[in-house]
Amino acid sequence: MFCLLSLQHYYQNKLKLAIIGQSQFGQEVYSSLRKQGHRVVGVFTVPDKDGKADPLAVVAEKDGTPVFKFPRWRVKGKPIPEVVEAYKAVGDRKAGFTVFWADDGLDTGPILLQRECAVEPNDTVDTLYNRFLFPEGIKAMVESVQLIADGKAPRVPQTEEGASYEGIQKKSNSKPAEAIHNWIRGHDKVPGAWTVIGGQSVTVYGSSMLGGSVPTGQPLEIDGASQPGLVTNNGLVLYGTDGKALLVRSLQFEDGKMIHASKYFSSGDSASVELTDDEKKMEEEIRNIWKGILSNVLVIEDTTDFFKSGAASMDVVRLVEEVKQKCEGVQLQNEDVYMASTFQDFIQMFVRKLRGEDQEEELVATKEVNNMTVKMPHQCFINGKFEDAENGKTYETINPTDGSVICKVSYASLGDVDRAVAAAKEAYDNGPWGRMNPRDRGSLLYKLADLMEEHQEELATIESIDSGAVYTLALKTHVGMSIQTFRYFAGWCDKIQGKTIPINQARPNRNLTFTRKEPLGVCAIVIPWNYPLMMLAWKSAACLAAGNTLVLKPAQVTPLTALKFAELSVKAGIPRGVVNILPGSGGMVGQRLSDHPDIRKLGFTGSTPIGKQIMKSCALSNLKKVSLELGGKSPLIIFSDCDMDKAVRMGMSSVYFNKGENCIAAGRLFVEESIHDEFISRVVEEIKKMKIGDPLDRSTDHGPQNHKAHLDKLLEYFKFL
Repeated sequence: MFCLLSLQHYYQNKLKLAIIGQSQFGQEVYSSLRKQGHRVVGVFTVPDKDGKADPLAVVAEKDGTPVFKFPRWRVKGKPIPEVVEAYKAVGDRKAGFTVFWADDGLDTGPILLQRECAVEPNDTVDTLYNRFLFPEGIKAMVESVQLIADGKAPRVPQTEEGASYEGIQKKSNSKPAEAIHNWIRGHDKVPGAWTVIGGQSVTVYGSSMLGGSVPTGQPLEIDGASQPGLVTNNGLVLYGTDGKALLVRSLQFEDGKMIHASKYFSSGDSASVELTDDEKKMEEEIRNIWKGILSNVLVIEDTTDFFKSGAASMDVVRLVEEVKQKCEGVQLQNEDVYMASTFQDFIQMFVRKLRGEDQEEELVATKEVNNMTVKMPHQCFINGKFEDAENGKTYETINPTDGSVICKVSYASLGDVDRAVAAAKEAYDNGPWGRMNPRDRGSLLYKLADLMEEHQEELATIESIDSGAVYTLALKTHVGMSIQTFRYFAGWCDKIQGKTIPINQARPNRNLTFTRKEPLGVCAIVIPWNYPLMMLAWKSAACLAAGNTLVLKPAQVTPLTALKFAELSVKAGIPRGVVNILPGSGGMVGQRLSDHPDIRKLGFTGSTPIGKQIMKSCALSNLKKVSLELGGKSPLIIFSDCDMDKAVRMGMSSVYFNKGENCIAAGRLFVEESIHDEFISRVVEEIKKMKIGDPLDRSTDHGPQNHKAHLDKLLEYFKFL
């Protein structure tokens, strides 16, 4: 009994900790504290060294614990504000609800039951309601009634202070960006947070913290703000007093009209879209939906206004759901109805969405390199859109030629993985991809291959600066073979079929036995850094041709061509959610994909130890199918009766092709002793002729190794010579 009481007391005294440390010692402390039941809410450690994370960071990221990497904590004895802010950020960020005993009208009665959930960086009251408050609230009310019925309901007293429904909709804009963001999302969707722009009250919706670079735009004076806002192609950028930025998507004016924030300075008279015959049929179907909802309106004309005709908020929900049910694959939101309230505007908005012309301009890193302007998306690609990682984290991707930073790339979190998988599952279960005519699916893949060919120089340039691949090889092999792969599998789309099988022993012989090949569903792909685009093509082209949807994690050090591919997939018309790209940590993102119950198959190319871990995780989670391409140290054996010129030529290409970063590279050469010295001498002569340098120089034979950690590993081998 004493041990049991001690154990209860032990569990009641668990701590939430932030760990500051590094190396194996820090890793062991972290693991030991977690084993004892303490909750680690954040890890503060040193930055990556030569592309390699500190052991403490590795184990924390694998668990999904927030990791902050700073080279120092204080300067001249004073703490660095950025570090202090990050330290404070790992505190509680919770939402929840309380079930009270009835009192005299205020929520000050004794507490009966409470529930809580984590608040994600861009959650709103609306998203919390759908994800947590609604489903868990129902369960909690039933549980509360049962507790009362059983005579077990507690009565926990509380003070009256702060118990009020009164909220302040308007708040000073002279606050840090996160405070403004919290204020906006705390009132989204109802009642809405408002400010003053141009002398009139404007309600703002759809706030998210803006990480990375701020897009260009037109300045807009905001009443009480620390500096003017910025109307960009993605929305209205607001700045806090701390210089950080947030993005607002929608604005609603006093007359009830709602617009996308990017359209603030627009006249609203955009060119009309001319409808095709099929789109005109859809227009009439939607007109009938409007008639069914607006029963008091005899004729639905182009100028008919949904709200002026008597529609309320529930009618908005009905309109959105009926249109989505009638026209599969179109992503409509309630806000779309508010922004296009007349029938003509609604149809124009609907058709643009149907054609994929409503895409917001993604944030891209732009570089003038290789005699061209290269545009590189650098955010996570989830459900057809580029967006920052959920926690706003980024990392630097490095040009191995000179060690310069190409750009900052979103560092996907566990929440991003779950959202990407959910988008892929929704696209497969309810979207058009899996049910699409295979020939139409093949046409989209052919179009994607054509777009890759159209952008092949840009893709090869990105591959060169991100991976160090020699441009001429990147153009011919990395990109060229990727294009060929997609064209090959596009042709397979309408040729995937089963078999009929005779049954000799069946009596009477009236049975028909056949097989039917169907897509698996959501597939995960984890690719290496040696052939970034080609490995993507080899794995994803077959996956898509069969009708699957995918979540792909590129190598952390070479994410840029995968993200450019995502951009081209949108232009090709691939439906939302079919392709999702998550740059970031293999240990965290890859592990979550291996464990995720909604992933049906996982493909991985990489090391044998990681392959073993993936196979184990896939088996334990949901016995998902696995394809592994692991290791590789191919031997090349050269005998004395060889053609020496050919042996040297083949030996050189087997070792040095693509800088030796090749899964079938001849990592071991066995040369018969009698010709050993001659062979080595000839090889050394040929090596001296090789030009090592800038991969964008057309005369370069050998570019830089992919990343510094890999180079250091190669240099270590020389210690044994």
